[in-house]
Amino acid sequence: MTGKANLAGFEKYFATGGLPELGPGPRREVLPHEQLDKPLEKLLAETPLPTTARDLIRALILLWHDRLDAAHAIAQGIEDADGSFVHGIVHRRQRDYGNAKYWFRRVGSHPAFPQIADRVGELPSVENNGALRDELIPHSEWDAFAFIDWCEKSASKPATDPQVKLLRMIQGIESQVLLEYFLNS
Repeated sequence: MTGKANLAGFEKYFATGGLPELGPGPRREVLPHEQLDKPLEKLLAETPLPTTARDLIRALILLWHDRLDAAHAIAQGIEDADGSFVHGIVHRRQRDYGNAKYWFRRVGSHPAFPQIADRVGELPSVENNGALRDELIPHSEWDAFAFIDWCEKSASKPATDPQVKLLRMIQGIESQVLLEYFLNS
């Protein structure tokens, strides 16, 4: 079974719980430990990917289900651009924005950035918001630092705020693109 064939198996974990908050959570809708860990472990074991890719996928899914500490422990042990990307997301969700930027500086220009830029740019709410589009996707390139800044600006806003909802959608796109990238690595 290839990583591509397993995409649907992993996407089901992103279909649970709704979009993660920009902050740490936890949300009531996430899968409890017993419904997440063993089935995820089984699916990962059936996936013929390098250990590092499986660990990064696990970290992404744990992040989606508001297990920031567990995701952090995994990402911290992966000392490359992919691990730094996930590590940066963890710190962004922890509202440790300066540390998130530190990790994204270590990411550099990630191969997933163009796909994130394309998908985010296709969102009508981004297409119709010139300031947001110009900051997040200047010159058609994803700017992870601008996204951190927008998350920080929105940290005190309620979850019902339209800008927060949009940023959560963008964060969901980021996770989806990374999942696809890790499955094909």
